[in-house]
Amino acid sequence: MAPHALKRMTPEEFYRWPGEDGVRYELVDGFPLKAMTGASQRHDTITLNVLAALRQKLRGSPCRANTAGIAVATMTGNIRRPDALVDCGVRLDTAYEASSPRLVVEVLSPSTRQTDLVRKLEEYKALPSLAYILLVEPDVPSVLLWWRAPGDGWELAAFDGLEGVVGLPGIRAELAMAEIYEDMRFPDPLAGEGGLR
Repeated sequence: MAPHALKRMTPEEFYRWPGEDGVRYELVDGFPLKAMTGASQRHDTITLNVLAALRQKLRGSPCRANTAGIAVATMTGNIRRPDALVDCGVRLDTAYEASSPRLVVEVLSPSTRQTDLVRKLEEYKALPSLAYILLVEPDVPSVLLWWRAPGDGWELAAFDGLEGVVGLPGIRAELAMAEIYEDMRFPDPLAGEGGLR
């Protein structure tokens, strides 16, 4: 059982706070909040697929893929833990945060969906180093890619089905939808209720 946080925390205090085993926490408005108490098999498989593909594609580049163990400090002072991220900054082996996050990936889940699509999205968009925000649906092959356009605005691209490729030229990589959803099974609309493909 984790000790209760009785007062607001600084990021330094948050990183030293032990928390509860097996629970991912974020620091929101100065207080630790459970980001997720556990992931479904689907959520976990998609996250691993994305990390494996990014790790291979970024080999030899200054950028590297990271798990949710590495945090993203937002401009509001909140500490977020995306499911996956790409950091292209200076690597410090003792750091708990990404130094220059370029891509964050959130696999949507019922418990975090609203936060991911609204509050966290706006926090991520405010990060000067960030070029891409990838939001992945776990139950159907569908992703949303927010990308920073010239002039510092944000544009949205949607990808559906398993044939597309999500281009990430700012990190010299791409993610095929088939890679993101490898080993996933989905209901087949042509097979009727209960049919899978």
